[in-house]
Amino acid sequence: MFSRFFILFIVLRCSFALDNGLALTPPMGFMSWQRYRCITDCEKRPTECISEQLFKNIADAIVEEGYKDAGYEYVIIDDCWLEFDRDNVTNKLVADRDRFPSGMKALADYIHGKGLKFGLYEDYGTHTCAGYPGVINNMKLDAETFAEWEVDYVKLDGCYADSESMDKGYPEFGDHLNQTGRQMVYSCSWPVYQEIEGVIPNYELMIQYCNLWRNWGDIDDSYNSLREIMDYFAINQERIQPHAGPGHWNDPDMLILGNYGLSYEQSKTQMAVWAILAAPLLMSTDLRSVTPEIRAILQNKNVIGINQDALGIQGKRVKVVKDIEVWIRPVLPLTEHYYSYAVAFVSRRTDGIPFDLSLKLSEFKLDYPIGYQVRDLFELEELGPLNYTIDDFFDVRVNPSGVQFYKFTIL
Repeated sequence: MFSRFFILFIVLRCSFALDNGLALTPPMGFMSWQRYRCITDCEKRPTECISEQLFKNIADAIVEEGYKDAGYEYVIIDDCWLEFDRDNVTNKLVADRDRFPSGMKALADYIHGKGLKFGLYEDYGTHTCAGYPGVINNMKLDAETFAEWEVDYVKLDGCYADSESMDKGYPEFGDHLNQTGRQMVYSCSWPVYQEIEGVIPNYELMIQYCNLWRNWGDIDDSYNSLREIMDYFAINQERIQPHAGPGHWNDPDMLILGNYGLSYEQSKTQMAVWAILAAPLLMSTDLRSVTPEIRAILQNKNVIGINQDALGIQGKRVKVVKDIEVWIRPVLPLTEHYYSYAVAFVSRRTDGIPFDLSLKLSEFKLDYPIGYQVRDLFELEELGPLNYTIDDFFDVRVNPSGVQFYKFTIL
């Protein structure tokens, strides 16, 4: 049973976390890597290449297509924005002069003018993953450069770096960011490189320096990749879940719905599970051409409300029955002893027909004796009877590779 003592534990633990006042709920926005990778040929791919025009267009779409109103606010450039050499006089990082002719400060001004925030990618190693200059040996200078450009979010990757030095290097760069006096969300790739090498990351150290961190490998545009990441988070949840909370989040990587690899049902699955995981909602799709059906998923206010729940407690997978996974997350409102819950029933089945499942609420860890009012978060409907008690059976029918997502609110 979750209790008030657990809430006290969360408050005490957060008091030792990074205190920059940022990312008190998971960041929401756009990040370029999954959809646009390292497309740099603007003659051949003028609407897709990593360029200032692309990110202006993305910023326009976030505002004009309703994403800003739904809570998405960051426009984050991933790898491949740099020249291959630093400035030969100042040693500063230089944005590609052909693709970003106005410079990064001008692009930041444009994005800020839309009421949005600006993010940039760099790498702790000697080079970025695509071979551009990294920050190592220039950390103070690069942090100051980001502040001069009025960057709001920094993602620091870990290619071409010694994983054994990351426990020192990532905190050092975080200190340099803080010393600039500009508030910048700090996204670390610190743990993923250690996890891949079999090293257990020091998450308690991490929460003192990072607002979020990538735990595992990059997501690809496929349902298999989505499933692998879900499995990693479920298998390792007892180890990594306790370290997430307001200001410091586990990051399962970008939202890929709206691209090529997920069906409509699978798109809902990613959105629901990312909400349960209190994951950053960083879209990586062409926002200029998202279908109305996928846009409705991305902008679903009730699902986003679960993701942004102020308690900041990451959910878990608590049960698997006949290839139907049950994921739950404690959310507001609560009483002295009991939470409300978001519950996702995720199908790993491929029968070809929806699968029926009936479970007592107590079987998936719901424990409030008076009962719950239930709402379907995708259909936005309340379900009757309104009072489901812990001994009542809850019937659900889940489409193949799809999800049914509900909020159980304490009565």
